[in-house]
Amino acid sequence: MREMTFYGTPPAGVEREPYAGKLIVVEGTDGVGRSTHTGLLRAWLEARGHAVIDTGMTRSVLAGRGIKEAKTGTTLGRLTMQLFYATDFADRLENEMLPALRAGFVVLTDRYIYSAIARAVVRGVDARWIRSIYGVALVPDLVLYLRASNAEQLVSRVLSSGRKFDYWESGMDLNLGEDFYDSFVVYQTRLLREFDRMSGEYGFRVVDASRSIRRVAADLRRAVGRVIDVDESAEDAAERA
Repeated sequence: MREMTFYGTPPAGVEREPYAGKLIVVEGTDGVGRSTHTGLLRAWLEARGHAVIDTGMTRSVLAGRGIKEAKTGTTLGRLTMQLFYATDFADRLENEMLPALRAGFVVLTDRYIYSAIARAVVRGVDARWIRSIYGVALVPDLVLYLRASNAEQLVSRVLSSGRKFDYWESGMDLNLGEDFYDSFVVYQTRLLREFDRMSGEYGFRVVDASRSIRRVAADLRRAVGRVIDVDESAEDAAERA
């Protein structure tokens, strides 16, 4: 059992109390493989008998749809958009993550407050203010930061996946380049820089995401195994086999 520790003031009505579950965050820039590895981790944990839920940004019942609709245009101001994201997070924290943790679940989240903070800071939002907004966040048991070597590596992944450059993932709202490609490189480079700054501040476990999916997944399993007390020797033997 672990006592609840928050970055600032807990959400209204939430008491600091021990919980039996584990909160594990998978973070990183766009296109680095977070969703893939979150899915692999869930399957691995469930195969070992753990109850797991996964969540991520813009998935809340309260604000998820509204954010997605807002992103189809550019009518909302930057601060309003950040408050929208914060609402989404607070709703998922109170109604999904905390109840699951109290029930002993492993909660896997594809992004946490760190992506929201990085995106806000890159857009010129005051860093102290945005951190205070997310003071309601529970301190995770583990933050896995999938780190790409550079933005060009992310470009190749986007292109090889057959996806098109996304307007927001390319930072087109910031007028950083003449086209999606140039803007994507500049924007993701800035995000990488911001994530690297936060790594020491928030105690990220940095994982080199430039390697094969298999090698990255093995590192992630080992890191998670230490948090949930999986027998590492057995896991290593299984990996060699």
